Amino acid sequence: MAEATTKKMNIFERYLTLWVAVCMAVGIAIGKALPQAVEALRGMEFGAGSQINIPIAILLWLMIYPMMLKVDFTSVLGVRKRPRGLFITLFVNWLVKPFSMALLGYVFFKHLFLPWIGAELADQYIAGVIILAAAPCTAMVFVWSYLTDGDPAYTLVQVALNDLIMLVAFAPLVTFLVSGASNLVVPFTVLLWAVFIFIVIPLTAGAVTRSALIKTHGKEWFEGVFLEKFHPVSMVALLLTLVCIFAFQAENITSRFFHVALIAVPITLQVYFNSGLVYFLMRKFKVDYCVAAPGALIGASNFFELAVATAIALFGPESGAALACVVGVLVEVPVMLSVVKFCNATRHWFPSECKAA
Repeated sequence: MAEATTKKMNIFERYLTLWVAVCMAVGIAIGKALPQAVEALRGMEFGAGSQINIPIAILLWLMIYPMMLKVDFTSVLGVRKRPRGLFITLFVNWLVKPFSMALLGYVFFKHLFLPWIGAELADQYIAGVIILAAAPCTAMVFVWSYLTDGDPAYTLVQVALNDLIMLVAFAPLVTFLVSGASNLVVPFTVLLWAVFIFIVIPLTAGAVTRSALIKTHGKEWFEGVFLEKFHPVSMVALLLTLVCIFAFQAENITSRFFHVALIAVPITLQVYFNSGLVYFLMRKFKVDYCVAAPGALIGASNFFELAVATAIALFGPESGAALACVVGVLVEVPVMLSVVKFCNATRHWFPSECKAA
């Protein structure tokens, strides 16, 4: 399986954890060597008190917009085909995953890890992991689905519906869980602005661009030429965003590097718990493998770009919440690859190995 994964994943996806680690080192070095320049960048906001940092907002938009271009919302009409797998994934994504993450965060940060991190950072880390769990993945899911021979059309339906649900559920869910599991007060207006800036705008722009260009140039040109041009932009924006975040977090990380390892523990547990739960339910309800495998991966991975943007908007780029979301990037790739390997090894558990279209 390792060999197949190496052949199928591009160099960025294959070594994403390494690139994040490099960005961490570069960002920390810049933060320590050029503190005044970093402070100036940190102070650039969309209006006083908005907490939405301009440089990071631009980078995040450049990162999210190309991903939204890939989503074909007309595919939602295919929901009537094989609905069981879709219902299971949505059930875990929205009614299990955020709540299980809130519980794990509360247990680990408020109790088990409290002597090492303190009450203030415990609240920040809980908020970060909740925000991470409340944002279902939209981009890397296509990679995980491909690696498990998943049905790409069905994966697209799941991603499209998750994006639509996020428009209305993300803000109230984050507010409810963060307020309930920590002593933090979520500024709901700021959260709504974050949803508008980082979901509504790129989602609308992506849908309009996709529709217009497919109509004028055709789907083959759009997917084979136009989307390919944006792929490097998205990747560079992601890396530069991480460099900025780690530069803003330089002092926190150098003084609390052990915390990164602690934050990774509940995030890792929730990935395995939720992917295992989806996979178990898919098998119990006799869903085809090509739907069950990507469903399990969608049920566990996160839209970390949105999570990072939201944490920054709510609590600032130097906050513990933003750090917790970035740790999710470090954890996700190696953990999800292990889930991919497990799914491929157990495909015989399912009644059908329907071939991906």
